[in-house]
Amino acid sequence: MSDPVPPLTAPTRHSAGPRRSEASHAAILDAAEAILAERGSGGLTFEAVARRAGAGKPTLYRWWPNRTALLLEVYDRRKHRELPDHDTGDLAGDLLAVLADLWRFWRETPAGRAYAGIIAEAQQDDAARAVIAGQWTAPNFSLTPIFDRALARGDLTDAGEALTLREYVAAMNWFRLLTGRLDPADLPGLVATLIAGRTARRG
Repeated sequence: MSDPVPPLTAPTRHSAGPRRSEASHAAILDAAEAILAERGSGGLTFEAVARRAGAGKPTLYRWWPNRTALLLEVYDRRKHRELPDHDTGDLAGDLLAVLADLWRFWRETPAGRAYAGIIAEAQQDDAARAVIAGQWTAPNFSLTPIFDRALARGDLTDAGEALTLREYVAAMNWFRLLTGRLDPADLPGLVATLIAGRTARRG
């Protein structure tokens, strides 16, 4: 006698694995973001996140090698939900629009305020530094589309110059963030100085 036909739900049980993983991943990020809002970055530990999310610590370590990596993913997820991309048709206009939104995000959101701590941790932790370095080269890094568009439009004609300008902007941003000087009224002058410096070098 042949085996009975298995129930229709059996194949879907096998395919549910990735969906469960995605749901667990999202639940952990939600838990981490909630803890960040309640306690700040100092209160965000793998133990606290695992307890809030109903997950095991090994699950967290499978997806994030350290606390900085988890914090940075929480930061990136919230940033990309809140910050639109701006294509004004002009390098200076793009920088002004994107940086105004970014500075507001750093000032006003728990995830944004935690970013200064992430940068500080990276100065004393090689693993954290590697996470920050990886963010710099990621295609979704917030400055990357600005300079890609500038090269495509011809506002910039040299990829090396675009990379240098991107580093200048990042350095200015981090200095302003770490010193608590995120006044949007300063941005027009800062961006104008960056653009003028580029023009002077080309001249």
